[in-house]
Amino acid sequence: MKILVTGGCGFIGSNYVLKQVKRNNPVLNLDKLTYAGNMENLSNIIDDPNYSFVQGDICDADCVTGAIDQFQPEAIVHFAAESHVDRSIDEPMSFANTNIIGTTTLLQAALKYGEIKKNDFRFLHVSTDEVFGSLGENGFFTESTPYDPSSPYSASKAGSDHLVRAWQRTYGFPGLITNCSNNYGPYQFPEKLIPLMIANCLDGKPLPVYGKGENIRDWLYVKDHCDAIDTVLRQGQIGETYNIGGNTEIRNIDIVKSICLILDELRPRSNGDPYQNLITYVKDRPGHDYRYAIDASKIKNDLGWKPKETFETGIRKTIKWYLDNEVWWKRIQNGTYNQERLGLK
Repeated sequence: MKILVTGGCGFIGSNYVLKQVKRNNPVLNLDKLTYAGNMENLSNIIDDPNYSFVQGDICDADCVTGAIDQFQPEAIVHFAAESHVDRSIDEPMSFANTNIIGTTTLLQAALKYGEIKKNDFRFLHVSTDEVFGSLGENGFFTESTPYDPSSPYSASKAGSDHLVRAWQRTYGFPGLITNCSNNYGPYQFPEKLIPLMIANCLDGKPLPVYGKGENIRDWLYVKDHCDAIDTVLRQGQIGETYNIGGNTEIRNIDIVKSICLILDELRPRSNGDPYQNLITYVKDRPGHDYRYAIDASKIKNDLGWKPKETFETGIRKTIKWYLDNEVWWKRIQNGTYNQERLGLK
């Protein structure tokens, strides 16, 4: 299958591109290369005949149309998005522009192309469980849970989800949507919780935890997410939405403590102190949702997908990857991001 991927230099996108090229599927990667896009993620396939790259903005209609017309994809997988809640509090306009205007521009170009390709084309919009808002102590997000976003990021992603549905219902557009829980794994930009904690541990810096660390998320290893996306792309029913989750609800503070314990084993501190001594509690950010939990029974029952990794196996693989690839994240540290907690203005 020939796949045009937007945002293929980002965290999830690059893992997906690497998997598809390894499977000998031709991929065109359209990426603006913003702060979270990193060409180094794909250095192993840069000369592969099945991989090609276009630097461009999904808000640029001519660029998007040109890329689609030249590549003639059988599918588009849409990752490109501004995607960090904290950053959206400081810079909401960029989130509205990319996630809403950019998705609309992409949908219009894909619609015209799809009218020509007819049944030989699919469009998968990759989204988040954050569009649903927050849960209390009980319950799960299902595909029919009403949207109730709490941040500029989640509101902009909710808007883009609605746009894909509207294009499908209005124009018969061959769209699919996935809403996924928190991802972790290789190539994650170190402003997100897990890579930030790993990097700060190794640098001997404080480990900033919002509030008391009581917020709960469902965690999914990124390579499992990529498998789920591919399953939905190939087997999903047009017009349907599929929730993707790891069946792993963990408090943020327990995530941090798990990282500390594994690093105590794999890379002990020179002074012999446990990494947990670096934990520092900081003021919580506004609108911080308490709990997310995904009901992923639909994708399991209808399409036969379930995660391969537990959190215990996935987090250990992730930490080992960051230990083996310090050059990668050290270069990011020397760039535009100084590992401060964002969204506190």
